[in-house]
Amino acid sequence: MSPNPPAPHERLSGSIERVTFHSEQSGFCVLRVQVRGQRDVVTVIGNAAAVSAGEYIEAHGEWVNDRQHGLQFRADRLTVVPPTTLEGIEKYLGSGMVKGIGPHFARQMVRAFGEAVFDVIDRTPERLEELEGIGPKRRQQVVAAWAEQKVIREIMVFLQSHGVGTGRAVRIYKAYGDEAIVKVTENPYRLALDVWGIGFKTADLIAQSLGVPRDSLIRAQAGVRHVLQLWSEQGHCAATPQKLREMAVELLEIPAEIVEQALASEQAAENLILDGDLLYLAPLYRAELGCAAHVQRLLRGPPPWGAIDPDRALPWVEAQTHLTLSPSQREAVTVMVRSKVCIITGGPGVGKTTLVNSLLRILRAKRVSVLLAAPTGRAAKRLSETTGVEAKTVHRLLELDPTSFQFKRDAEHPLDTDLLVLDEASMMDTVLMNQLLRAVPDRAALLVVGDVDQLPSVGPGAVLADLIDSGAVPTVRLTEIFRQALSSRIITNAHRINRGEMPQAPEKGEASDFYLIEAADAEDVAAKLYATVTTRIPRRFGLHPIEDVQVLVPMNRGGLGVQAINLELQQRLNPAGEPRVQRFGTTYAVGDKVVQRVNSYEKEVFNGDIGRISAIDLEKHTVTVDFDGRAVPYEVAELDELALAYATSIHKSQGSEYPAVVIPLAMQHYRLLERNLLYTAVTRGKKLVVVIAEPKALRTAVRRHESRRRITRLRERLAGEARP
Repeated sequence: MSPNPPAPHERLSGSIERVTFHSEQSGFCVLRVQVRGQRDVVTVIGNAAAVSAGEYIEAHGEWVNDRQHGLQFRADRLTVVPPTTLEGIEKYLGSGMVKGIGPHFARQMVRAFGEAVFDVIDRTPERLEELEGIGPKRRQQVVAAWAEQKVIREIMVFLQSHGVGTGRAVRIYKAYGDEAIVKVTENPYRLALDVWGIGFKTADLIAQSLGVPRDSLIRAQAGVRHVLQLWSEQGHCAATPQKLREMAVELLEIPAEIVEQALASEQAAENLILDGDLLYLAPLYRAELGCAAHVQRLLRGPPPWGAIDPDRALPWVEAQTHLTLSPSQREAVTVMVRSKVCIITGGPGVGKTTLVNSLLRILRAKRVSVLLAAPTGRAAKRLSETTGVEAKTVHRLLELDPTSFQFKRDAEHPLDTDLLVLDEASMMDTVLMNQLLRAVPDRAALLVVGDVDQLPSVGPGAVLADLIDSGAVPTVRLTEIFRQALSSRIITNAHRINRGEMPQAPEKGEASDFYLIEAADAEDVAAKLYATVTTRIPRRFGLHPIEDVQVLVPMNRGGLGVQAINLELQQRLNPAGEPRVQRFGTTYAVGDKVVQRVNSYEKEVFNGDIGRISAIDLEKHTVTVDFDGRAVPYEVAELDELALAYATSIHKSQGSEYPAVVIPLAMQHYRLLERNLLYTAVTRGKKLVVVIAEPKALRTAVRRHESRRRITRLRERLAGEARP
């Protein structure tokens, strides 16, 4: 007999017969529950910090009919309470939840003390020694474990009573442990700083529930920090006090006088730093100062390889590589061998790789030790392939410790190298660049390689542009497109776009690596996009529509946004993917292409990394994703770290290359249509680029070149125009 499911968002209560699965890390659990008034045991899915057989639960949620497992109760909120029946108490104590008590001693304890067993553990634990096999040491172990469980229960009840869902409550407990109630009560806004997945808005709701007034100073202080954080997410390192005041008043809906007070308090606490006419978040201020100081430090002294005569080195390296360098390339190599810090910038096909390889040949012949790094895994892999030398991600090079979130390599434990080569430097934000530079020893040289015309970093700052614009660092700017690259329309059109000229489509019937498809409106763009990805490219070029083709989109939302395109392509390209799991509003199946949304240092997977789901275990509630041959497991509760990736934003594509790229452009993308956005997208394509566009949208993207300059002071600091 199946249970009679109540209406959605109902309450269910009963005793836990078996814990099928429970993750200590995320709190996700699958329980078999004997529901009060029902004959059959039902499956309940939810989140709980600690859970054991025999406990009594109250669950709020809805019934769902899972394709593989049938009817289940999906709980939005789980409240766990100790059992009251003797059978339940015995099962609860014997479940392994309390260290030192197994099924045998649980039976003894219930026989000896009956329903009073919990009172005995709480108030007169010495009586436990009346039982055979329990001495002082075991008694202490039982009492300590019991106290820990009680604390967990109290914390969960407290958090849930203030509107915190079970999943977030588990995260809070994991972050704060036994001090969770004290810390949240003292200042609920610290949650936004300390616990991933809880932002200011959630912390603000908890604060309101706790009775914190909307116009309180503590709320205003958290609010101004939050506003400045939002501003930094747009790429800025700082804001004027006036701008910050305006944003805070609008967000918090409180008088400007309270915001002024909050700004003063945050500056006094050194959470905000006033530098001239700009306010910084303290970590960003320190990172920007650090970047400038470390570049200036590395510029001092001669290169570690000593003097190299270009007149002898250049013919030698040409003979070694069987390449004849152009006059501009020979000049560039001369600058590089004479400079301790140097920058190479330029678009595709201008010889950046040839220059790096030539320099490495010359220096390695002199037994100079070299390290290579790039911001992303894909960029590092490509750098390894083009140089024949192992390259690492910046995080891996700096040996990040995932438990402490600290880099092992720093000023006290610097990298062991004579030269560090950093590729795809346009992706480096101020904070990560500072972490990298501080680990470069005084004696070492630094070669920075990147395309300054691409989109700037996702994080705050414009490091590469500021380094170049400061004039403090010798810079080689490459503009000449070499003959072998001129045959590629991807490269020639990328340079046309960068100059503000419209890309050229191939002649009718001409084989090409770049195609331009005109569309009448957004619906026409969508129809041609889906046909191109699913049918035309695979049929004509033999490329796999999931493995080889990447759709790059200006915006996330809207009918032609990343989310909508992903859902449509998932249905068309992986309709039979099984098994499936639904989480955070998205259904995932084996075979789906996914992208990592946040840096996960434990998994060594970073924001923008793309993989494919290789396995889903519905019993263990895990999803395994293959990232370039490396299997990475996720618990179902962690799937908010992932998103479908048949389509991704152009910003997310930085540092990556794909065999084929399809770029839809419509006037509904108008707000983000800009030259460096289109240029970045086009330069991601390796073998094929297809632009499907409304003509007006394409013209707008090519002609508009009004990117707001990011607010930073790194250029001035390097040029000596800002106070130290």
